[in-house]
Amino acid sequence: MKPIHMLMALAVMAIWGTNFAVSRMALHQFQPLTLMAVRFGLVALLLVPFVKVPRGKLRQIFFYSLVLGGLHFPLMLSGMKGAEASTASIVIQLQVPFASILAAFFFKDKLGWRRGLGMAVAFSGVAVIAGKSGGGSDLAHLGLIVLAAAAFSFSNIQLKWMGSIDPFQLNAYMALFATPQLLLMSLVMETDQIGQITGAGWENWAYIAYMAGMSTVVAYALWQPLVKQFDVNQTVPFLMLVPVFGVGSGVLWLGEPMSLNLILGGLLVVGGVGIILIRRPRIVVPRTTV
Repeated sequence: MKPIHMLMALAVMAIWGTNFAVSRMALHQFQPLTLMAVRFGLVALLLVPFVKVPRGKLRQIFFYSLVLGGLHFPLMLSGMKGAEASTASIVIQLQVPFASILAAFFFKDKLGWRRGLGMAVAFSGVAVIAGKSGGGSDLAHLGLIVLAAAAFSFSNIQLKWMGSIDPFQLNAYMALFATPQLLLMSLVMETDQIGQITGAGWENWAYIAYMAGMSTVVAYALWQPLVKQFDVNQTVPFLMLVPVFGVGSGVLWLGEPMSLNLILGGLLVVGGVGIILIRRPRIVVPRTTV
């Protein structure tokens, strides 16, 4: 990798990492399902007119949207209502050990003792964080983020089944299918959607623009050329920087406390995930998402 490629990768990790803090700020105005419906509606508007229809894969993308739109994002954003951005950016890393477990089940990917050790270390890190989460996090909301990590891991199994597909086509039509699902869920489970939208200030719309434009469109525009050009063992290690930016933005932008439990637990989670990724599992989580 040349320095320009490393800077591109760092920029993507910074966008994905700080997106946790941005999402938490957006949740001050919007309820989780309303927020995600608006976000994915914007993503669909930005991408669908400019990409080809992925004919032959629409059915698979629809079921993919059920897992992401119907499970992962509602669980993730609902969890973040009661969990700090810094904590959420670490706990969601459990998607990597969950992906390894699912790969072993669906694809007979051998775990081995090293990868098993990595899983144990990662889960113990979350236990350390949960033992004294402090601040604005509680066990129930952390549990929702753990479930969100498991749902996201299954979506990566779906991607493996789907085969090769342009990421912009995938994001465009996933967003198109997810938007009405999230709107329907919001109508059933939330209230005052119109009031949330009409009462939003420019800063609230800036948060959504960041979540849709930067975290989805710009980040993928930078990341995909790197994934295509370089080997997995050169690109995937950069994903370990996402919680660094997540914790940093939570502490600096939101004033979240930097507790000893968060530091120790975070190091255990990132270390355990690193061990798993070094062993090159069959399913590699392509991003850390919120």
